[in-house]
Amino acid sequence: MSGRTAPRILFVTGLSGAGKSTALHTLEDLGWEVVDNLPLPLIDRLLAVPPTDDDGDRPLAVGIDARTRGFDAWALLHRAARLRDEGQRAVEILLLDCAGMELSRRFSETRRRHPLALDRPVADGIAQERALLEPVRRAADHIIDTTTTTTNALQQEIRRRFGMATDAAPTLTVMSFGFARGVPRETDLLFDMRFLRNPHWDPALRPLTGLDADVSAYVAADPAYAEAMERIEGLMLLLLPRYAGEGKSYVTVAIGCTGGRHRSVHVAERLATRLRDAGFSPTVVHRDMPAGPDSSRGARRGLGAGTDSDV
Repeated sequence: MSGRTAPRILFVTGLSGAGKSTALHTLEDLGWEVVDNLPLPLIDRLLAVPPTDDDGDRPLAVGIDARTRGFDAWALLHRAARLRDEGQRAVEILLLDCAGMELSRRFSETRRRHPLALDRPVADGIAQERALLEPVRRAADHIIDTTTTTTNALQQEIRRRFGMATDAAPTLTVMSFGFARGVPRETDLLFDMRFLRNPHWDPALRPLTGLDADVSAYVAADPAYAEAMERIEGLMLLLLPRYAGEGKSYVTVAIGCTGGRHRSVHVAERLATRLRDAGFSPTVVHRDMPAGPDSSRGARRGLGAGTDSDV
């Protein structure tokens, strides 16, 4: 492992109903390898499997709680300490806590049985589980109390504490399209460019696409163009960091015109350039721009067949 940072292993535990499943799902979305309810004796076997070059530094989250076969708080702490001593992994423990009354309410509302109180009051199971986890609580590196925390707020806290820098920005796609072929189903934000003057009505521009300089100049000469682009670009620069903060993994911005060949293509390219200048990494897709040697040279990023016109 010379020259490489020791990969992280996070033991995730806590009271039943306190949000362990939410935490594990969020870690998985963040790129962690997640294993839930793995019996402690099998952890050594899991870690003994040699990682691939691509996954060697991928962090590992292991969910363990009172439902795990052979659960023992002291055994968990001993294994974590041993892994730390070996120095091959950065080992941490996350414990999710919650007030007893709130846990009782959650079990009552979901009509689930507490795993330690299948035939007795849920409060008894909560008390027993809290006692079992007390040694782990005292040794935990992270404790998150979810008594007054919503699912979304817990997800945000997990992202804040355990998100990796490479996961900060969502995967961003800027797509041009033609309304004549329908709105893309994966759209998150849509801007309609049919208010701009249409190059289709100029015989010299009709065979070209929005990647050609003459078409771009024609579209940009519309009196509404400059202000519209300024507002659209400003809105994107405002929203994208907010989407990242909410943990959104994918954002698709759809730019439409009638045929998807002139106005939408030009605007999508300009918007993508502005976003790159601001530090984002958009992928540009021209869904309805024709591809092939007989079409405009700009069809290099086109997907699918194009339309015959931009009417």
